[in-house]
Amino acid sequence: MFGGLAFLVRGHMSCGVVGETLMVRVGPEQYTDALARPHAREMDFTGRALKGFVYVAPIGVSTAEALKRWLELGTGYARQLPPKKKSD
Repeated sequence: MFGGLAFLVRGHMSCGVVGETLMVRVGPEQYTDALARPHAREMDFTGRALKGFVYVAPIGVSTAEALKRWLELGTGYARQLPPKKKSD
């Protein structure tokens, strides 16, 4: 979909990597707050912002603690969603 590596939780994308940039699915409720964090920006791989997803520059995940906070945000959102049904 976006040319990178994605990680799923219960069948929903929670985070991924595009080149050296972290992509995090934060959801609509956390979107504005996530964009206010250092080194975060709109996910705009199509030329338009994809609401509910952010890119985080490598410097923004340069420590284990910073990476952990972003991953918890992404997996936390994905866990709130109903499980996707498996296709045959």
